[in-house]
Amino acid sequence: MGDQPRWGRVVLKLSGEAFASSSSVDTIDGEIVDRIAGELADARNELGVEIAVVVGGGNIWRGAVGAAVGMDRAQADYMGMLATVINGLALQDALERRGQECRVQTAIQMAQIAEPYIRRRAIRHLEKGRIVIFAAGMGNPFFTTDTPAALRAVEIEAGVLLKGTHGGVDGVYTADPRTNPDALKLAEVSFMDVVNQDLRAMDLTAITFCKDNGLPILVFDVMTPGNVRRALLGEPIGTLIS
Repeated sequence: MGDQPRWGRVVLKLSGEAFASSSSVDTIDGEIVDRIAGELADARNELGVEIAVVVGGGNIWRGAVGAAVGMDRAQADYMGMLATVINGLALQDALERRGQECRVQTAIQMAQIAEPYIRRRAIRHLEKGRIVIFAAGMGNPFFTTDTPAALRAVEIEAGVLLKGTHGGVDGVYTADPRTNPDALKLAEVSFMDVVNQDLRAMDLTAITFCKDNGLPILVFDVMTPGNVRRALLGEPIGTLIS
């Protein structure tokens, strides 16, 4: 195919909520996971992009929710890390059913179901055409999964961090477009403007980490079919933070 991807290696950050169905009580919507897996597999095979994925766990458990009702915050966050592993295994299954080789690596060791995170092994998997799913965050409490997504992207020398959004927000806006009709979508924005204007594109720790390491972030709507491919080809969707 003549399409040339903008980046050769990427990390895609998926929130756990993206896996959940808005129309049912299911924690994981199999159809949504299967569609995302299909887009990732097609991108890997047709564009040749090396793809790693960091999954959240908010569809199952959020550490901040547990802490708000009196749980020990570290304990609640460890539960959230385990939730990300469940999502990672679901995505792995969907990818493998499509014939796409995939490995799950976890920051908390659980050898019966996944590999431990080893940087050099992850890079080797990518070079061999496998999709790698990073789960269990960084293995440390008090961080959202945005921060390990940024960390892993820098570690494996990805060209960009793709932040896949859900809920109808398709980029970075000057205000919340769901509550403010005057909010304007930004095609490109600097790291400093995101911080200074509190634009809430990602967790602030992840934003500053990407800034310090020169890693651009593309914020886009991952729920629109075909958007993963459009993002990888560099089409003008979402917001580029650099």
